[in-house]
Amino acid sequence: MLRVLDPQGQWPQLKAAVRVVGHRQTAEGGVSQPRYYISSLAGSAEQLLAAIRGHRSIENSLRLTLGDLSGRPAPGAQGHGPQNINTLRQIGHNLSKNERTLKVGIRGKRLNAGWDEDYLLKVLLG
Repeated sequence: MLRVLDPQGQWPQLKAAVRVVGHRQTAEGGVSQPRYYISSLAGSAEQLLAAIRGHRSIENSLRLTLGDLSGRPAPGAQGHGPQNINTLRQIGHNLSKNERTLKVGIRGKRLNAGWDEDYLLKVLLG
């Protein structure tokens, strides 16, 4: 199976390909959605699932943080709009987190960047 994913051997650390099917209930009924992962972890199905759940919990907590920072729900735009906006928010979050001269939280850094163009350039240029 792994040879199909990497026929030229460009991923020497590739040890596993995983398919996880998530189930959730909506007002219209149950929805199942498969997700696919590749991993350098060679382990049992239980170990791989635990690693995936751990990674997803980090992603979910980051999404909550980004949503809290924006002060508004995800945009209702069509097409790729919401995904693009969330990507820009995540970039802004990471840039703010990496800027260490101002000793305030991420929200304070974002506010300061909105008020002070010199500080905004410092955040953007690292």
